[in-house]
Amino acid sequence: MSIISRLISVSRRKSPWVCRLNAGSCNGCDIEVTPCFSPRYDAEQIGVELHGTPKHADVLLISGTLTARSRQAVMDIYNQIPSPKAVVALGSCPASGNVFAGSPVVLEGSLDDYIPVDVWVPGCPPRPQLILDGIAKAARMLEEGATKDQHAQSPAAGGGAS
Repeated sequence: MSIISRLISVSRRKSPWVCRLNAGSCNGCDIEVTPCFSPRYDAEQIGVELHGTPKHADVLLISGTLTARSRQAVMDIYNQIPSPKAVVALGSCPASGNVFAGSPVVLEGSLDDYIPVDVWVPGCPPRPQLILDGIAKAARMLEEGATKDQHAQSPAAGGGAS
């Protein structure tokens, strides 16, 4: 790995930019994300920045169940994030649908059936400490080249160069 590649890799861990997306939740997870960027938990102290556009993000935070209405938007936003990227699923809704499972508008299966999820943050809703831990884990995975997006891009997997 060249010195420039190593520098870029370390910078992804030290300052991940995050784009937050609500796929159709009750807003419980979103209420817990907000304190992460307040002075009490201070995500910016560890280099995490929240950005409104996916085109500048390294990490996609997704909360809520995937609905028939939000599926295409979630996939479009995921595709707008430049590689390498990581996905963090917040709460139990992206994994199982939670209390919304079985609803006619909620898609069957987990979010991982539609886009690759790298980190699952448990809870309903997850605590801010767990959310920050999930973001930090995703940032470490980006540095190590261990995200599902990076594996898909690797020459060994048949993808392009990362």
